[in-house]
Amino acid sequence: MEVILLEDVKSLGKKGELVKVSDGYARNYIIKRNLGKEATAKNLNELKLQKKHEEKVAQEKLDNAKTFASELKDKSVTLSIKTGSGGRSFGSVSTKEIAAAIKTQLGYDIDKKKMSLDVPVKFPGTYTLTIKLHPKVTGKLDIIVKEA
Repeated sequence: MEVILLEDVKSLGKKGELVKVSDGYARNYIIKRNLGKEATAKNLNELKLQKKHEEKVAQEKLDNAKTFASELKDKSVTLSIKTGSGGRSFGSVSTKEIAAAIKTQLGYDIDKKKMSLDVPVKFPGTYTLTIKLHPKVTGKLDIIVKEA
């Protein structure tokens, strides 16, 4: 019997896959526990429509990430840090502080876990922040650090 999986089943397949299993296993385990449904013509058509919809949504997310990355490219965020003698700061600027500055200055709510800096920000200057907006899209944002 062919079954469309509704959830991931260990050692059988992932959600949305069409798998061939024995009749008893399908009736007594997969269908009974709502892990899958029988592969009828109606269910196969629903699966095809659902996959098309998921592809469309994924493409829209990718396009939105690309436009957001192009918006970020032209913008910058200014931060100020306390410095001691020699222009060296007492600590470094964290991504948490950068995320708060982006929210107040630009109005974007970006997760700090998606940000990465190439070098620690310990001196005043201009730094480039890399933001992972989508698995296929990364954006760049300039961070300007000034002495307080």
